[in-house]
Amino acid sequence: MVTIQEAVSQARPTSYEIDPINVNRWSPRSFQEKEVPEETLFAVLEAAGFAPSAFNFQPWRFIVARTPEERANFLSFLAEFNQAWCAKVPVLILIVSQTSSENGPFPSAAFDAGAAWGALAHEAVRKGLVTHAMTGFDFEKARQVMNVPENFAIQAAVALGYQGDKDALPEMMASREAPSPRRPLEETVFKGAFGQPIK
Repeated sequence: MVTIQEAVSQARPTSYEIDPINVNRWSPRSFQEKEVPEETLFAVLEAAGFAPSAFNFQPWRFIVARTPEERANFLSFLAEFNQAWCAKVPVLILIVSQTSSENGPFPSAAFDAGAAWGALAHEAVRKGLVTHAMTGFDFEKARQVMNVPENFAIQAAVALGYQGDKDALPEMMASREAPSPRRPLEETVFKGAFGQPIK
């Protein structure tokens, strides 16, 4: 029997040998209504904290919603489309990053928070979980509901849990429940200047 990760790997061939975790990380929308053990969740969040950051500033913060009340608050600012599939998600996370320090603006806040998100997503795969990051929500409402200070930028919301059956989704979503392909290297890597072929 082919595992989910093997099926994903078959659907996303690579031109070069890379760690399978990079291929197996994708963004499903079907989640099981299964609680994520605290130890597993905290391990995933701790992995995110080991991402690199300029001056070791570690600007990322993660606001985690796990209880029914916390998740209801979180759902209140998501776009209607995302509310539909996030209703079953056991863990919702808002990623924010500190944009200034006592020394002034911190220009790499978003870049560093993105690195932390990548580490979180990969550790989730290692733990048998799936993630789905999204920006389809009301950022200002999220700031109010989650009490986010003004010197923190809201970067993304993340659904985290165990993958569910795609047939549990509405037909419109179920038909899209597959890992997306990636552009070939020749379209994303340039030599010397933008647009110059690498090979």
